[in-house]
Order: sequence, then structure tokens, then C-alpha cells
Amino acid sequence: MFIDPIIVQFPENLDKERFVIATYYCATKPTTNMMKFAAALAIEQTCGTWLKVPGETPEVRDRAIGRVVGVYETPAYQISIPPDVEERHFIVRIAYPWQNFGSQFSMLLSTVIGNISSSGKVKLVDLEFPDSFLQGIKGPKFGVEGIRELLGVYDRPLLNNMIKPCIGLSPEKTAELAYEAAVGGVDVIKDDELVCDPPFCRLEERVKAVMEALKRADEEKGEKTLYAFNITAPALEMRENAYRAIEAGANALMINYATCGLDTTRMLTEDPNINVPILAHSDYTGAQYESEWSGVSAALIGAKLPRLAGLDMIIGLSPYGKFPMLMDTFINLGFQMLQPLGHIKPAFPMPGGGTTQGHIEDVIRKFGNDVMIAAGGAIHGHPMGPAAGARAFRQGIDAVVKGQSLAEAGKEYKELGAALELWGLYSESKSGIFDLKG
Repeated sequence: MFIDPIIVQFPENLDKERFVIATYYCATKPTTNMMKFAAALAIEQTCGTWLKVPGETPEVRDRAIGRVVGVYETPAYQISIPPDVEERHFIVRIAYPWQNFGSQFSMLLSTVIGNISSSGKVKLVDLEFPDSFLQGIKGPKFGVEGIRELLGVYDRPLLNNMIKPCIGLSPEKTAELAYEAAVGGVDVIKDDELVCDPPFCRLEERVKAVMEALKRADEEKGEKTLYAFNITAPALEMRENAYRAIEAGANALMINYATCGLDTTRMLTEDPNINVPILAHSDYTGAQYESEWSGVSAALIGAKLPRLAGLDMIIGLSPYGKFPMLMDTFINLGFQMLQPLGHIKPAFPMPGGGTTQGHIEDVIRKFGNDVMIAAGGAIHGHPMGPAAGARAFRQGIDAVVKGQSLAEAGKEYKELGAALELWGLYSESKSGIFDLKG
């Protein structure tokens, strides 16, 4: 076997500012030559075909071809493969010249997980971006700090509420439920991802009704509330939805970014006429990350890429409720939203999908104050009503931030106590961040 040295390069030999580095998990037959397989991935996604063509000159290859910068096997067979091994598992790292696709998402994804998404057990785990690439990306306009400034809240986690039931409500009923949640202490309320502009709840009518209700609630509680109105639609229609919503008084928007696309999302987040925070709903991302063998990782499609696309708040499913989600994946999602990433502002992680008041302590232990706890049923389904459900969350959040345990606070506050009695108090069997025992 001969592999052109330009295709296989050690990271130390790489001009890192020229490349986006993709990390893949791959599984192959025991007989597969993995160096050759990795080279085939790099060539397929750049300038190569299954045979050499006249136009593939040395200059073209140097300019555009992918480079294999690492192939690591786990477990690491080095001298022989046991006869009972049916599959070998590898981490493969490939560097792609980012000028092939530019600072955009559609061609980026076509390059790093395009045709090879049909290559069997190949999953895109992560992408590393050089500063030269990030300079073409603006990221969130508001992010964590900007949303805190809008709300005037700096010293605690924020509270989000999803209106329930998901769909079927009139503008007036939506406004009524939004008022109850807001007056109880919710900071950010959102439409459900299933509602945008149905005939029984038109967008502009919903905006006007809800914002009038929030004005009353804010005057009563002495705090500000944001409401993220869902504007998801075909690209140009979605921009028009954004303009209509803002003109009607909306102070935040929401996009189902995975269904409409990251570049369409970015069209709105970078629009100078849209100067309100935009919340990211993560529906459809499971179709891309749930397979352990293929697709892309939850950390990418659920955190890093929507953050780069400019979304200020990003819903991430938690392991607490109704959807399957591993705890380590959940924690990684939050870290991807909050960790430094060049000039890109951090986005608010929003753990949801069955979160109750009993999860407050664990969420704060994992993420600190820069988290937006998202709850739907645990607010609107509280036995004392939605306002009480929201108060129960705020009681728990304030108590834990002050150093009080959630159990102690539940004895002090009736709303929180009722929620804990109904849905329980979550506690991990292991505490702390350092654990070598597994």
C-alpha cells in the first residue's frame, strides 16, 4: 500500500489556521487497513475520487485535499487481533482546508459528514475551529451576559417555562398562561416548538396578547419577562415572521434550528434589524445524534454549532425526565455552550424535557449560576396552579444559591414543598466531579 505523504500528516506538521479538524468514531471489519480507510475518508470529502484524474495536480492537492492527522484504535491492537474479534473501533482525525467551504454551515457539514455519512459506522464526534475560521462567525448577539443585562438578573440561574398544552390554545389562553407563569417568577417563557402561526393562534395576535399580559405581570412582580415567539418557517417567510413579531412587540424569538437549517438560522441571528435574543429549540436533533454508530454527536448539533450560528439560549435534553440522555452527554452539552470559544459569546444552557423543582440542586451543582432551568409541566401542572409552580422553582433556586438545601427549603415554602412531595427530590448516587472508580 502507498499513501501520498500529503494525505497523512502529524498534527505538529499542520498549519492549523488553514484547517478545521474533524474527529470521527469508526467501526470496521477486523481485516480493514484503517490507515487506508482514513485516507479514503479524507480524499472522498475533498478533491479525490476512486481513481486519479488528470486535473488533480499537486497544486490542487496541496490546496484542497484532506489530511489524516490521527488514527487511534480502542482497544489498541498492535501485534495481532484475537480470533473472536468481529469489529475494530477507531478514533480518526481529519483536517479539512476550511477555505474549501468558507465560514458557513451548509458546505461545512457537506464536507465533514456529507457522502461519508453513508459509509457505515462513521460518526462525527467533534469539530475544532481555528481562529481564522471563527473570525467569519459572529455568534450570539446577547449570550449569557446580554440576557442577564436585559433582565437585570446577575446572581442566580434563570427560569424558563414552556407553555402547556403544546398546541391548540388561542392567543388569549396563551396570554393567560404566560401571565400566570410570569407573575410567579419565570424569567423567560417560550412558545412550544409545534406552534408558529396556526389559524387558531396567529403569530401577531399571540404576540400582542402575550406582551400585554406580561406587561401586567412585570408590573406586579417588579421584574422583567422575556417571551420567545416561535417564528419557524421556510427561510424568507421566517425572516418576515421575525419582523412581524418584533413590530407587534416581541422581545424574544425562537427557532427550531435543526429543521430549518443552521445557515437559515444564521441569516436571522446576524440580521441587523433583529435585535432581540433568539432561543434555540432542539427538536429533530435526536435524528442526527441518537445512533451510536453514525450521524453527528449531540455536543455538535445540540450545542457547539447552534452557538456558532448565533443562538443565545439553547434547549438541551436532560437525563432527568421523559427522554433518554446520558448524564455525561448532558454535562458536555452545557460545557460546550459555556466554555470560551474565541470571541464567540457563551450561550445559556437550558436543560429541559421533564425537569421538576426536585432537580434544581443537581443542575446548579453541575453548571453553577449560568444555566436556565426549563420546565413545562412542573409549572403548569403544579397542584396549586402555574403561578405557584413558578414560585416553587424560584423558591428552590434562591434557597440553593444561598446555600440552603432543597429539602430544607421544601419544609419552609408550601409551593416548593408541594412540588417536592408530588415529583420527588433528585439526588445522584455519586457527588463531585472527580471520580476514578467509575
